[in-house]
Amino acid sequence: MTRPANDSPLEVNCPQCAKPVPWLPASTYRPFCSKRCQQLDLGAWADESHRISGESAMDEADIETLLAQADRDAPLS
Repeated sequence: MTRPANDSPLEVNCPQCAKPVPWLPASTYRPFCSKRCQQLDLGAWADESHRISGESAMDEADIETLLAQADRDAPLS
């Protein structure tokens, strides 16, 4: 299947402000429209306003318990 030639670059919306951003090497901050939007997004991740859902990470006590269990279960050779 042939696709028609399209000279216009792919455009994505800035994740921060939704402004259209052309997907070109000249778009330095892509997918963001500017350094400001990039920094705002980074700050939201650092502030834990943005999260990836899933199971919570183990804390140190859980890891120690698992290691102790593994030591008890390991066969002596």
